[in-house]
Amino acid sequence: MSAAGSIRLASVSLLAAASLSLSCSGAPPAPAAPLLPPPPPGRLRAVSDFSAFGSRDARAAALFVEATRVMLHPRCVNCHPSGDVPLQGDRGYLHEPPATRGPDGNGVVGMTCTGCHQSQNLELGHVPGAPGWHLAPRSMAWQGVDPHALCEQVKDPERNGGKTLAQIVAHTKDDALVAWGWSPGHGRSTPPGDQQSFGALIAAWAESGAACPAEGVTSDLPDTTTSASERETP
Repeated sequence: MSAAGSIRLASVSLLAAASLSLSCSGAPPAPAAPLLPPPPPGRLRAVSDFSAFGSRDARAAALFVEATRVMLHPRCVNCHPSGDVPLQGDRGYLHEPPATRGPDGNGVVGMTCTGCHQSQNLELGHVPGAPGWHLAPRSMAWQGVDPHALCEQVKDPERNGGKTLAQIVAHTKDDALVAWGWSPGHGRSTPPGDQQSFGALIAAWAESGAACPAEGVTSDLPDTTTSASERETP
């Protein structure tokens, strides 16, 4: 898809998030959602770009869709798989050497996550690392979900590790494993933006009421099919 096509898709997705969220709520018809500026290459839209939304719920839904450009990127999804095996690369290959989540997401005896993944990237062996390396619980699986389902999951304490919205915001802003997504080493592709801009979007979403985009709304994900070393990059 051309750059112009990607920009149009991004704007359509976010406008749909706003309008469909309102239609599902049974609210009276609202004015057309504002046209958002295209995202700068490799970056996220700023929170201020969403200020023209007249509806609080529409603004929240659009903010969350923008945040899913990070959450549904392979650097995040690979450690939020729907199964028991970590994923690798930008196409979601099963982890090599073979590994499994184990009872607590930290692997099994003799093959724990931190046995190979240290607190920092090991460039010589191309092994990624960050403090607390582990798989997210299956209740937090992001593989194959759309922004609506992801939003409902993130808000649900029974599926998000018992976190409040305030704790989720703090996690996105401060967690070292989240930060790793933008410093993955060894030529791995990265999500758009940075941890600060991602955390700001989640904070603004929560402050705007944490409304979710409607079912069927999609995220404008970057093309990651040309990244290097596909089979060895988580």
